[in-house]
Amino acid sequence: MSSNSPRLPEEPEEFVQSDDAAIGRGVRVSIVAVVALSVLGGSAYFALRPTPTSGPVKVTKVSAPEAAATNALARVPAVRFADVTAASGINFQHQTGAYGDKLLPETMGSGVAFTDLDGDGAPELLFVNSTHWPGKRPADAPPATAALFRNQGKGTFSNATAGSGLDVPLYGMGVTTGDYDNDGKTDVFLSTVGGGRLFHNEGGLKFREVTAVSGVGGDPKDWSTASAFLDFDNDGDLDLFVGNYVRWSPEIDREVGYTLVGVGRAYGPPMNFQGAFPHLYRNEGNGRFTDVSAAAGVQVKNSSTGVPLAKTLGVAPFDYNGDGWMDLIVANDTTQNLLFENQKNGTFKEVGALTGIAFDSYGNTRGAMGVDTARFTADGKAAVGIGNFANEMTAFYVAQGDGSLFTDDAISWGIGPASRLLLKFGFFFFDYDLDGRLDVLTSNGHLEEEITQVQASQSYRQPAQLFWNAGDAGFLSVTPQQSGADLFRPTVGRGSAFADMDGDGDLDAVITEVGGRPMLLRNDQSLGHHFVRLKLIGAKSNRDAIGAWVKLTAGGQSQWRQVMPTKSYLSASELEVTFGLGKAATVDSVEVTWPSGQRQALPSVAIDRLAVVQETP
Repeated sequence: MSSNSPRLPEEPEEFVQSDDAAIGRGVRVSIVAVVALSVLGGSAYFALRPTPTSGPVKVTKVSAPEAAATNALARVPAVRFADVTAASGINFQHQTGAYGDKLLPETMGSGVAFTDLDGDGAPELLFVNSTHWPGKRPADAPPATAALFRNQGKGTFSNATAGSGLDVPLYGMGVTTGDYDNDGKTDVFLSTVGGGRLFHNEGGLKFREVTAVSGVGGDPKDWSTASAFLDFDNDGDLDLFVGNYVRWSPEIDREVGYTLVGVGRAYGPPMNFQGAFPHLYRNEGNGRFTDVSAAAGVQVKNSSTGVPLAKTLGVAPFDYNGDGWMDLIVANDTTQNLLFENQKNGTFKEVGALTGIAFDSYGNTRGAMGVDTARFTADGKAAVGIGNFANEMTAFYVAQGDGSLFTDDAISWGIGPASRLLLKFGFFFFDYDLDGRLDVLTSNGHLEEEITQVQASQSYRQPAQLFWNAGDAGFLSVTPQQSGADLFRPTVGRGSAFADMDGDGDLDAVITEVGGRPMLLRNDQSLGHHFVRLKLIGAKSNRDAIGAWVKLTAGGQSQWRQVMPTKSYLSASELEVTFGLGKAATVDSVEVTWPSGQRQALPSVAIDRLAVVQETP
């Protein structure tokens, strides 16, 4: 760990802190300019307007904006989530390494992968772990490592960590999964404080670290966070995007010296630290990658200070404009979100502000964490959901018109007001009740243990939130009476993922806790709803079919799913796609759009089971 520990950067700290300040000044200057023009325009209007004639006074009632209209017939279904963590054999404990200095990485937590790693059709659980700081591990404490649990079928697990090759101490943050060499086995990339680590799947839940030979380790000074496998150049193999959070070291953290009144030393906010460039690695097809970050245009600088703009905690590969090339949505903490539009020539153009996802509705940045994307309506409307900091609503950017512009419709869709108070980390779409509409789950928890002392409205441990998609009625908050108390038990929630762990067709969930034990939640829905589950295998496309879209129509209603493990906060979900059918007992049509561009119609699909779909060579 010590050899990979980030070192003090050469830039002076006052230059570091100027980054976000410059952004704020730019926004404020723009607002002042707009206000000034409005005042001048208003003065001219009142000076030149004609004198009104007398007449009867008309009073027009003005209504306050409302959330999506509730539907008297829309009733949240009773679907219980049961905490089966201990009963299933999961005994993982997250280690922060905290010893009193309150170093920022300690409170960020880590992610989880919920996906099939041994190829037997049942998803494993891989929990990312941090570790003790150099020289601070108690003599009687074993080194902390990631934890791998083998799915033994029907949702029970056995610990397979020892000897897996993933049992190496590192200050872990996130995980992404993908078969980067198309050998039929899912590989693992871990982001850490100190760069990235790539592990090749050797089969039988054994992994071999190939970081050095692959060239994806980054800089030892990197604090890597959100990462994603994607085929950005459409050549049939998976490339790798790795986001970095801030320029950090213990020395910088101590120099910042952040404190809370009445509490003392506290975890510092990211605006006190300089941003950091992400990395984009192009897969050369021989087990090696080339860092093409600068040439590809994904390293954006603050125009005022020249320092890196990004402070990345979330990434979502998503072909937002439907041109067949993967774009990248990057969620940044206290700086603007970025949307890298694929230019189809190996480069990207940043269009976050132009498309509307860079800021909130008032032109402000927010504390963005986990992110997911979906086509969530019956007509295929796209949405980008981002979990934000406490007292900031969850962002819910919905595509307008031709899909090139997004507006934050969190209030009108019913997610905004209910989400405002909590500090949201994990965010993903999934159809938990199998009715054919994508619902939303967020995992929540604060950064500071003593936060209640300075903000009475806040708590360190916070409940998850589940939003049921009621169609045109928007999203409705689910209560413990409707889904059981286990899901809403307050935790210091961070990463989250989903998969069908017990083979019953519905989607189970897992939430990680910083410094604590995860919560594995079994979906016990018994609504009698049918489903279709598909596993895609690429031929011309990457073998995992990451980036493929599936459109299914049943009962005259269409729904869309993207094959994409990268979701939420620092986490990876299963590759399989699940379509809830509700009471429909037949499927009208299924069409796959592969990353290669090939469209493939499936002649028939059986319900209530998993089908494997292979791309036509």
